[in-house]
Amino acid sequence: MNGADQWQDEVLAGPGGAMTDEVGVITGPLTLRTTVTGAGLVRFDVQYKDADEWYTLTGSPRPHHGAPAALHAAAVAAVRAGGGALAPGGGPV
Repeated sequence: MNGADQWQDEVLAGPGGAMTDEVGVITGPLTLRTTVTGAGLVRFDVQYKDADEWYTLTGSPRPHHGAPAALHAAAVAAVRAGGGALAPGGGPV
């Protein structure tokens, strides 16, 4: 799904997976969703592929500085790399 304010991709998490606020590190085949939430922020959520429950990627939400699609691409790359991937976007909100 690639709409004006939401992007979603399936991604295989690299070694060390992706860090979530709710359950810590998750690994394996995941779905990553990036959503523009307003006020210049994007939210990153991940789930096990085909699961119902979504988890917040640690560090989310982040300011998008006018480039939410680029941050989604960076988040996909980070999850693929693994290592306890966090939400991209630099410093604190």
